Amino acid sequence: MMPLVRPRLTDHFGLAITQEDADFAIPFLDEDIPLSLDPFLLWKSPSQQDNTLHTGLVNSFNYLGHLVKKGKKAEATALLIALSECEEVGLGFSETRAGKRIGEKTAHDMLAMFEVIPQIGASGFTHFEEIQLMVDGVSKDRVGDIACNFLMSFMIDFTIDQCQKYGIPMHDVSLRAVYNYRHNCFDKNHKARLPTSPRTGHPVVLVPKRWLRVIPWLNFDDYIKNYYLKEVVKEGEGFNRVAVLNFNREHYDCVRAYTGEREREHKDCKNDPLFSQLPIFSVTKKVNKLERLASGKQDAADKEYERLMEEILPSMLYPHLDFADSQVRTDSGTLIRDLIFYNSRGLPFLKDIYDRYGSTQLVFELKNVREVERDHINQLNRYLNEHFGRFGVLVTRNHLSKAMFKNTVDLWSGQRRCIIALTDEDVRVMAEVFRSKQRLPIEVVNKKLIEFLRACPS
Repeated sequence: MMPLVRPRLTDHFGLAITQEDADFAIPFLDEDIPLSLDPFLLWKSPSQQDNTLHTGLVNSFNYLGHLVKKGKKAEATALLIALSECEEVGLGFSETRAGKRIGEKTAHDMLAMFEVIPQIGASGFTHFEEIQLMVDGVSKDRVGDIACNFLMSFMIDFTIDQCQKYGIPMHDVSLRAVYNYRHNCFDKNHKARLPTSPRTGHPVVLVPKRWLRVIPWLNFDDYIKNYYLKEVVKEGEGFNRVAVLNFNREHYDCVRAYTGEREREHKDCKNDPLFSQLPIFSVTKKVNKLERLASGKQDAADKEYERLMEEILPSMLYPHLDFADSQVRTDSGTLIRDLIFYNSRGLPFLKDIYDRYGSTQLVFELKNVREVERDHINQLNRYLNEHFGRFGVLVTRNHLSKAMFKNTVDLWSGQRRCIIALTDEDVRVMAEVFRSKQRLPIEVVNKKLIEFLRACPS
């Protein structure tokens, strides 16, 4: 059997957890989650626990400045380099979950802020994310990695709690180093009981999703757009990144003014979900465009059909089906677009699909044709045999002919493979339900399944 598409930790263990229901970001096995921990979310949180963690986080970072003042710059440098990457959490933008630490030069440049900026030297940072605005080479996820390492002890406890809650298997592991807030150092070879990656055996640490954003609330691009261009440069003047970083180091009061503005706007700072649904008006607009689209390949109508469906279906099926990925496969020389969803079994009929047909993931095959033919059904049938259990959805323009519907029934009778069809009419009904919020769009899929099974011989 071929591997799952973008497998997650919970899918590997066969656990029925949707991302919507989980308090943590469900980690992928082979790639990073494209988010980072934003310390500002802890600062603005209504939770006293988060506020306290933020205070400890900032104090820990400012301790590096204390070391510099005491003439222990080498110790501070080694500590900062060790803090700069956190593979256990799997956050960031790497395709392999393996990151890279900062070098000595970048570490020295970061620590120099405690020496060259009087306000920081005297009082330390209030939001150490400001380091992005003054030091080159500090990427948007670097601050998140440093924060994760400082908060590792808490996240280990959080991970254990979530694993016990959902039945995620754990093993005795040894973490390379865990930051000790009391002694401001790393505890080497820290022993813990945590989940591990089935691919590498490395420990996995879960992160509260309430702390995660794609881009930190304090970031270089926002500073340029909403402060620097308005308050610093004269109209028509250009700028470059290095010049801005130099200016900020020499005029830290501008950085603090920007940070103050962002603090006052804190109510707008929210965590980013791993998947965002389209708004209702957008779905309606796209469904209207879908219905005007011609069937076939003329004028690239098939590509437009695939694009529209790739936007419409994940939004309407969420949160009961988490979108995994879209992929193109070749079957007998034909390119076929599939949408793949994680089957988290959050509804009874989804659990029945998992139990009856062995479908850990669900495949929706897109066919922009006026009439489905036997080859189309056979293509999906062969694919299900190799990849996704014995359940699939054929997304097409019109209802199956009597002969093609009988073909799907015969497949069920002879091989217990279930293929149902969603049409433009079904998608329209799903969109109306999505707009009214009276019922769930995914109930249309359940309705089609019930109709199909009623037609099958008992």
